Amino acid sequence: MEERVKESSGSDGDPFALHVAALAVLDDHGVVAGWNRRAEELLGYPDTAVIGRPAYEVLVDPRDLPAVTEAAASCRRVGGWFGVLTLRHRDGRLVETGLRAHAISRDDGVREWILAGALAVDVLEWQQDRAVLDGLYRRCPIGLVVHGPDLTLLRVNRAIERFTGVPAAVFQGLPTGCFLVPDDARKAVDRVRRAMETGRPLVYSEQFVRLERDPAQERVAMVSSFRMEDPSGRILGVAEMIEDITERHRAQRRLALLDQAGSRIGTTLDVAETARELAEVMVPHLADHASVDLLQPVTRGEEPLRDLAGPVVRVGACNVGAQQPGPPHPQGEPVEFGSDTPQARCLAEGRPVLEAVLAPDWFSTEGRQGSHAPDLGVHSLIAVPLAARGLVLGVMTLWRSRRPDPFEADDLTLAQELASRAAVAIDNARRFSQQQQTAFTLQSSLLPRAVPDQSAVEVALRYLPASASPGVGGDWFDVIPLSGCRVALVVGDVVGRGIHAAATMGRLRTAVHTLASLDLEPDEVLSRLDDLVDLLAVEQEAVGGRPVGEQVVGATCLYAVYDPVSRRCSVARAGHPPPVVTAPDGRAAPLDLPAGPPLGLGGLPFEAREIELPEGSLLCLYTNGVIGERHIDADVGLTRLCAALSRPADALERTCQAVVDSLVPSRPSDDVALLIARTRMLSPDDVASWHLPPEPASAARARALTSAKLTEWGLEHLAFTTELIVSELITNVYRYAGGPATLRLIRDRSLVCEVSDTSHTSPHLRRARTTDEGGRGLFLVAQMAERWGTRYHREGKTVWTEQSLAGTRI
Repeated sequence: MEERVKESSGSDGDPFALHVAALAVLDDHGVVAGWNRRAEELLGYPDTAVIGRPAYEVLVDPRDLPAVTEAAASCRRVGGWFGVLTLRHRDGRLVETGLRAHAISRDDGVREWILAGALAVDVLEWQQDRAVLDGLYRRCPIGLVVHGPDLTLLRVNRAIERFTGVPAAVFQGLPTGCFLVPDDARKAVDRVRRAMETGRPLVYSEQFVRLERDPAQERVAMVSSFRMEDPSGRILGVAEMIEDITERHRAQRRLALLDQAGSRIGTTLDVAETARELAEVMVPHLADHASVDLLQPVTRGEEPLRDLAGPVVRVGACNVGAQQPGPPHPQGEPVEFGSDTPQARCLAEGRPVLEAVLAPDWFSTEGRQGSHAPDLGVHSLIAVPLAARGLVLGVMTLWRSRRPDPFEADDLTLAQELASRAAVAIDNARRFSQQQQTAFTLQSSLLPRAVPDQSAVEVALRYLPASASPGVGGDWFDVIPLSGCRVALVVGDVVGRGIHAAATMGRLRTAVHTLASLDLEPDEVLSRLDDLVDLLAVEQEAVGGRPVGEQVVGATCLYAVYDPVSRRCSVARAGHPPPVVTAPDGRAAPLDLPAGPPLGLGGLPFEAREIELPEGSLLCLYTNGVIGERHIDADVGLTRLCAALSRPADALERTCQAVVDSLVPSRPSDDVALLIARTRMLSPDDVASWHLPPEPASAARARALTSAKLTEWGLEHLAFTTELIVSELITNVYRYAGGPATLRLIRDRSLVCEVSDTSHTSPHLRRARTTDEGGRGLFLVAQMAERWGTRYHREGKTVWTEQSLAGTRI
């Protein structure tokens, strides 16, 4: 009987094992025939107290007799029983006991029953452990692999069977990593050996796995490893929990790529840069090679036609490694796709194309038609249209060559999402480029293209648009010839950027020209400009206003008039940086000039200052971009400008370029307008001036003086017309002004005749009737002179005329 009992014993964890269980033997009538020491420990009865007595009398409480009777009947029917019964301890307390009963037959044919018992709580714990083990090996969705000390597989569960496609029974005794590709198998062996040797567990480590039967399919597993030991510390092996997280990993990777794309694509309003950013985001996270091809109108900032499908220009491209060959068509070159290529179909239909598996000879077939793949190892392709606001802008192509797994539907969905986002950014950049080009065209058409001929100053100009700001600015400069060989030098800056600022600059520049033609003083010119800016603001409010970035909230301007005869320069500014004056000896300093309010504030006066400039002085006018970089203090910038102008070169152009090189960065953040003028002086021999009293004889004296001076200058051919002009102007002073007159002749590029008086009465040109005795004076003057006009000053007015030195116009 002991041998049979021993054969039925379980493992060390089994509470019914021979060395831990309470054992009793009953005959077929329920009389106790055997009792071991563990039974005595469990219920308190020694063997002498129970052997030979019916078990129900000694061990069963009368209240539990029905349950015991039912269990005995069931045991007799099936030859065994397992369950929990309440037994009576020797001290009277009740003990919940787990029992297992089996029928055994003796050699003489008599049947007996062996009962193995243990505390019910121990039995329950053992059952739970058995259930957990059963769950781990049969129903657990997470893989379990048990490695022996010799790095062979002892056992795997059914999750590993599903993961590998190999029956679990096949694994037993095989070496670790036997079903993986060699590279991944070595990593698996190293991982198990490290856990076995160090005893340090490995928790939640991501491992890339490729099975030998399907090396093209890369899987991702989450692995946790720990060493197994018995109670004595002997190493039994390593257990690994392996979870297939391939889909989760791909989903996380896609989300991360979307997040990365949001921060990397569209960082600039540049079409080419946005396309390159898109290609760089795709590699290597989604593809081994990526190219972005845009329709040619898009690269120029134009809007493509809805039925346009090519040609395209390769704007962005990226490869998985520097050692990989690049696309046959470098960036910036046109590309033509064959009609049956995926890219051509994508452009024509506006729908994505997924070629999960390409034919082995696909390159030789499609390469001749413009497929333009990076290398011959490509095995999978995606072509996605770049479409925004109903327009197809181009196509993005993705290839895989190094990654063994082909593109799948989820990859196509991700590529479409990224392409959609990038297309909006590209279209925004295209529209911005279009606006920029329009603004640049408008601005360049409004800025002076050449310096007009004049003798007062030598001029060097520079205009540099901002590289980093959105849209052109409203900076401008002007050189405007005035009467009497004078010249007006103007620099201005409109607040704001873009087309609106450029258009406003054009309106202000036109207004300055108009006001300059009236020969107004600099402070008066700025006052009139201030009124114009106020009017523009009122117009905006009347039509409901504009976005804040386009509002004309003001402008700055500096207006200077230089007279080469007197060497006097009159300057006024409206919120603009002061001009810098460089003396002929090289000393440079900003001109101490009242700042004045910016244009557009209204109601505040402007002040002009008049200074004398020696011949050869430099007068530098500029906008904030020269001294006002964001990282440079304006005073520091002004000091640097003075230092640059203190070393003037012989050629004014070189001086102007030196200022730009020393103060303006390669990519200025603000527009730069720079005007440097070197003053000249008319020779005293080319100027003649006489004061004439208010008497009738003054007209004859003026004619005589004029004739003599023109003869001296060798301009006898102008004597007749000039004498007539002088006579009429002096006569008008005598008749209408009532004061002395000043006659001045200037020989320059033209012959200038000026008659000044103390009256502010404006002369009017009118046509006399045939019966009128007078009224033809100014009409004759206008007919004989090329230009004529009137300018006013504090002491009165000056009527001037200009005649060409080449001949007389009658």
